[in-house]
Amino acid sequence: MQNLALIFLGSGLGGCARWWLTTLLTARLGDSFPWGTLVVNVLGSVAIGLFAQVTGPEGRWPISAAGRLFFMVGLCGGFTTFSSFSLQTLQLLQSQAWLPAGLNVLGSTSLCLIAVWLGWQLGSLGSAR
Repeated sequence: MQNLALIFLGSGLGGCARWWLTTLLTARLGDSFPWGTLVVNVLGSVAIGLFAQVTGPEGRWPISAAGRLFFMVGLCGGFTTFSSFSLQTLQLLQSQAWLPAGLNVLGSTSLCLIAVWLGWQLGSLGSAR
């Protein structure tokens, strides 16, 4: 139950941070390109990679599994799930699993674009265009 509470809290904070940063960047840079989403995804990927490296069992600042759950699953997951995708792809590359890493990139990108299009189409059913 403690782990769920930590993830819940981290996700809420991460989601609020994502909303705040995206809103700020959109206000300053406009909405002709999704700068907020791009910046959030890149920052989240940097954050989870750095945190995973320095707080792991062999890292410079090892912390508890609960602390890692709060930050990596909760905060980074709420901020952007792209960070998890990036970390998992990096781990595949580091273990020289080239094909699975490539399939993860191609599959995630392609399938998620198709899925968002499908969701959009489903959401448009019955609405006037």
